[in-house]
Amino acid sequence: MSSILLLKFLLVPVLTSLSIMVGLLYKGIDRILSAKIQKRVGPPLLQPFFDVEKLMLKENIIPQGSLKWLFNLTPIIAISVSILILFYLPLGGMEPILSGQGDLILIVYLFIFPGLALVLGGFSANSPYAGIGAQREMVNILSYEFPLAITVFSVAWLESLSKIATPFSLTVISNNPIWGLVGPVGMVGLFLLFLILLVVMTGELARVPFDVSKAGSEIAGGTLAEYSGKNLALFYLADAVKTVAFGSLIVALFLPWNLPQLENLPLFMVEALNILFFLIKLLVVIFLGSILAKLITSRLKINQLVRTFWFYTTLIAFTGLLLIGVDIII
Repeated sequence: MSSILLLKFLLVPVLTSLSIMVGLLYKGIDRILSAKIQKRVGPPLLQPFFDVEKLMLKENIIPQGSLKWLFNLTPIIAISVSILILFYLPLGGMEPILSGQGDLILIVYLFIFPGLALVLGGFSANSPYAGIGAQREMVNILSYEFPLAITVFSVAWLESLSKIATPFSLTVISNNPIWGLVGPVGMVGLFLLFLILLVVMTGELARVPFDVSKAGSEIAGGTLAEYSGKNLALFYLADAVKTVAFGSLIVALFLPWNLPQLENLPLFMVEALNILFFLIKLLVVIFLGSILAKLITSRLKINQLVRTFWFYTTLIAFTGLLLIGVDIII
């Protein structure tokens, strides 16, 4: 028991470092793919690493009249909670560092905190641009949480109907793929829920078309308008890690498969191939939920954002849930 706890303790800094590196690497891939699709040259793959390094060397400027302690605390909260979420996720077929019977519920609540940190940081900055951005971010959070909850709890409900113990455990869900628990009608419902989670991912990450809280052309960066130096770097890193975390959640719920056991291969090579397979699935999810959306859409107005989440995505999520129920009945 003590050796297992020691191993998990040692994995914490390793997973933290890897999550930051992978998150920044995916940001670099994001920018390259966006440039290629738009027929631009684009930056080098490691540009996000250079950006963070540059920000870390710059001075932290604290706005006059701001609530200094809260202004400096919010980026720390954002990056810390984003990393904490990864400790509850099964990554690459490996058991999570932290897990329990209701970790799925906990993860849904933890995803609120990075956005809430942005809200508090914006309000504490004593800036009209940051204040408007904070208000918009708060509306954004309240909008996408409802379809997110419907989607996540639909998956847990399906697991419970299939007589699977601890249906709110992500480890249990990833070990019992939901696609094998339903028939054709239920698969259509699950596909709708999968699409909704990709849309929610775009809102969670405040990407186009749901980037109203940043909107550089309207409110000069919004919530981050007054941030610079190390504080801005921490928010940048938090966004990178949160991208990996939300993508990993979608993979754990809807794409949990590992590669089939390959004969005559050492165990460490099998594990390495599973991790590589996981990173490919994660890249596909990030492309669909983040990169592709900003290339084919334009920014929504705040009222359009609310209507999109509270009406269209919620209606589709309920339709997916209904189809799963119909499939179970028939």
